[in-house]
Amino acid sequence: MIAMLTGRIAHKSPDHIVLDVNGVGYRVLIPFSTYYELPEEGMVSLQIHTSVREDAILLYGFRTRLEKSFFQLLISVSGIGPKLGRDILSNIQPAALAQALNQSDIHKLSAIPGIGKKTAERLILELKEKVGKLDMTSVPAAEPRELPAGDVMDDVASALMNLGYKEPQVRKALGGLDASGGAGVEELLKQALKILMK
Repeated sequence: MIAMLTGRIAHKSPDHIVLDVNGVGYRVLIPFSTYYELPEEGMVSLQIHTSVREDAILLYGFRTRLEKSFFQLLISVSGIGPKLGRDILSNIQPAALAQALNQSDIHKLSAIPGIGKKTAERLILELKEKVGKLDMTSVPAAEPRELPAGDVMDDVASALMNLGYKEPQVRKALGGLDASGGAGVEELLKQALKILMK
């Protein structure tokens, strides 16, 4: 069972990276929270959750142990698989998720794509006490990183579609973005998610 990988980033995209570990390329699925913190290139270490299915072995990577712990709590809930667990962490930071669970904030949780009211209620019921036992003091301050210019709006649209938002929602979000000042993918994606969570 792979629990951690350290290697060089060979490829990076919003939903996965390819990590070159001594000449072997591992495809690691990541949430946006991890994507934001990774450099464009260089050596990194990721906390890994290995998901074994009948037809595939999938690696899910996280920058911090806390993110990995949240992911493992999420997928312990009936009806939440690894893909949805990753999508939840892409839409909400661990600290905000813990707060929503502690405050039984069904509205905030059910606003996440793929989470309906019933699933939000189940998350609160099953995770409220468990989340209280996690060490939230280990949350590191994320360093903002400059992302390379490119067709930024296409990248934002693609990332939103990967998160489960439908085309009309994506168009609405893109229409409300403030792209002045040369904002990168990270900043625009955060803006788009705020628009969609209202």
